[in-house]
Amino acid sequence: MKLSFSTIYNYRYKIFHHTRWATMDRYHHHHRPKQRIVVLMGATGTGKSRLSIDIASRFPSEIINADKIQLYSGLDITTNKIPMPDRRGVPHHLLGEFDPDDGEILPADYRSIASDRISQIITRRRLPVIAGGSNSFIHALLSEHYDPEKDCIGRNSFGSGVLRYNCCFIWVHVARHVLEEYLSRRVDDMLDSGMFEELAGFFSSSVTVGSEPTGLLKAIGVPEFERYFQRYGGSAHSEGDLGRTEAYEEAVEAIKENTYQLAERQIQKIQWLRSTGWDLKVMDATNAFRAVLESDDVRYREAWEKDVMSPSMKVVKQFLDGAVC
Repeated sequence: MKLSFSTIYNYRYKIFHHTRWATMDRYHHHHRPKQRIVVLMGATGTGKSRLSIDIASRFPSEIINADKIQLYSGLDITTNKIPMPDRRGVPHHLLGEFDPDDGEILPADYRSIASDRISQIITRRRLPVIAGGSNSFIHALLSEHYDPEKDCIGRNSFGSGVLRYNCCFIWVHVARHVLEEYLSRRVDDMLDSGMFEELAGFFSSSVTVGSEPTGLLKAIGVPEFERYFQRYGGSAHSEGDLGRTEAYEEAVEAIKENTYQLAERQIQKIQWLRSTGWDLKVMDATNAFRAVLESDDVRYREAWEKDVMSPSMKVVKQFLDGAVC
């Protein structure tokens, strides 16, 4: 189901047309028990989506996407949306629901929309699992004292760890050198899966990224390939055309570099959130991803279960049983 511009506008009306919004928000949440949610954090490519499905296979759950680019419909390969078969029937929310032509979703919009989804999921007596790498959106959703006019994650020296929800945080972490190699290979896999053709179709609709892209135009792969498609159109590069091949390879290298820089920024933001008091339980998936790079599926599954899935299940069970997460 796609959400229309009018729906987004209504959420913004709720946020910006109530004076003393923050005061009302604090009053609302201080006068009822805090809702329990699980929040999966981590840099891009670290396995958050897989872990969310693992958790949902053990605990009746519904997953709310917290990747700001995956909110929009389109470019499913380029934006790394989890394929339908991999979702194993688990309900996913805010994943490809917004038409990118209807305007950009802001952190304050996400705070309101995702909050409504959390309440709906809990009404169904299921566990909301927030999963995604857009930490500014997660911060906006969870912070008790969020101010859409002032808050800027990582720059606000007065950051508060006070939360609107009873949160069980899990941080899926992969050592930087392993993650960098894995992300490079993932870009190659995405291109093999049709990313170039998907982008060619996208640019054939007269898309212009512009100096300040918004929404889906910010997706890594779109600005990097813009010059290529403007010059060469949608045809693939060929070995006989040196200029086209160089332009293609330049775009691919830019995608890899920008993907890793994104991961670095995400890690820095997570560390900042941790410094404000967010109690993040770290699951080290490095050994599992080393096995992926070595094409050892058996060792990958063993390492993932031992280092990530099993300890995460234990943490979530303790949380739901009322122990400190």
